[in-house]
Amino acid sequence: MAEPITEAVAERPGLSRRDRSVVTIVLVATFVVILNETALNVALTSIMGDLHVDERTVQWLTTAFLLTMAVVIPITGWLLERTPTHNAYLLATSLFTLGTVICALAPAFALVLFGRIVQASGTAIMLPLLMTTVMQLVSPAHRGAMMGTISMVISVAPAIGPTLAGVVLQFTSWRGVFVLMAPIGLIMLVVGALRMVSINDPIQVPLDVWSIPLTVAGFGGLVYGLSLIGDTTVPPAELIGVFGVGVVALAGFVWRQLLLARTERALLDLRTFRHRAFTISVIVMALAMMALFGVVIMLPLILQQALHLPPLTVGLMLLPGGLLMGLLGPVTGRLFDRFGPRPLMLPASVLIAGIFWLLSTIQLNTPVWVVVAAHMVMSASFAFMFTPLFTVALGSLPKQLYSHGSAIVGTVQQVGGAFGTAVFVTALAAQSAAAQESGAAIETSLLIGSRVAFLGAGAIWTFAIIATLFMTAPTLGDNHEPMLH
Repeated sequence: MAEPITEAVAERPGLSRRDRSVVTIVLVATFVVILNETALNVALTSIMGDLHVDERTVQWLTTAFLLTMAVVIPITGWLLERTPTHNAYLLATSLFTLGTVICALAPAFALVLFGRIVQASGTAIMLPLLMTTVMQLVSPAHRGAMMGTISMVISVAPAIGPTLAGVVLQFTSWRGVFVLMAPIGLIMLVVGALRMVSINDPIQVPLDVWSIPLTVAGFGGLVYGLSLIGDTTVPPAELIGVFGVGVVALAGFVWRQLLLARTERALLDLRTFRHRAFTISVIVMALAMMALFGVVIMLPLILQQALHLPPLTVGLMLLPGGLLMGLLGPVTGRLFDRFGPRPLMLPASVLIAGIFWLLSTIQLNTPVWVVVAAHMVMSASFAFMFTPLFTVALGSLPKQLYSHGSAIVGTVQQVGGAFGTAVFVTALAAQSAAAQESGAAIETSLLIGSRVAFLGAGAIWTFAIIATLFMTAPTLGDNHEPMLH
């Protein structure tokens, strides 16, 4: 994968040899950490059996990963302003590698979960670092093409992850997934130490310590509350309390950032939302990540547990769609530079809605090719969504807000993914349990649960279709977008 990335970066006009090297190193590292993020999905069933945990518990390996990223990424706006690029990269790869080793050696579920949290902390730094680096080095006229390359990386990696895990599970246990990733993380660390250079001018920005616990309580409370929905063992008062803490803390975080922005001390500068194109892009991105991550975790669960397909088969079924999304990334970038966002995004968003309906019709006798085709169409549609979203969101901001915009985009991606994961799994579990109580077989009850989840996601996706009608390309070069007052 590194060679195609290098070739794609080399084609970008205006990049010096040093700049190409920096972008390539961060792109390859981002590919690896995202591949790791999804590789575990196919192994969840194996972990459930080996460590004796249920669906609700094992999904925290995904939800906690996303939640940790949502908590850490807002801090990266501050971190990338005051830390040299070289040091930020080494910190990210060190945390990722350490977390991978912990997961590989963990004797119990709690330690696997801890290792995933450490992994996520490194991944959380890498994603905004990539976006900020690209925005600093690539000229506005060519950002669509470069974002297309980035879309290729962050699309192919999730596709290869489940397939790679499926191959590993054929020959070893779920620990083999982490054993495979550990030396790769170490190689990333060594290459970065030897060849990564700093491209930024760090500034001393004080860290507001009150913002950090507000971030943890805000996003943590909301996502944890979502994971409790449908659990009959949780008292309603506890559920309301968790949501209440999350909402209040998040409101406090927003208020404090707006206050600190007056003296240029915000941990996460929310003045980015004064730019209309950025705001609309972030809303659509949140909905897209909810949909994408919900499908990514749902399909392996129902294909393995309801249709009884082996992990390798499931991984191979999901591979063509992910590869297609990646291959379309550069194409979408060039089309964006020529036509803008709306002609690409509107048809794609309508197709995604149709696929949600199609996935809700899966039965025990549904042919495998139908699922593969549906996943490929959805993946291709997302390719025409994500490149314009990234380009419009960050391209609509002035240079001094790049790091904060990257942090917000990353936060929204992960919170949206965590929400999507929690909602899909909760709907699946709740409806499946109700169906089993009515006498349905386990396989049938799982499909009933998935039907509710997919149809509900399609209903929510309607808002994304409407939002794409208001998408416009940013003005190249001056970043003077219409602002919200």
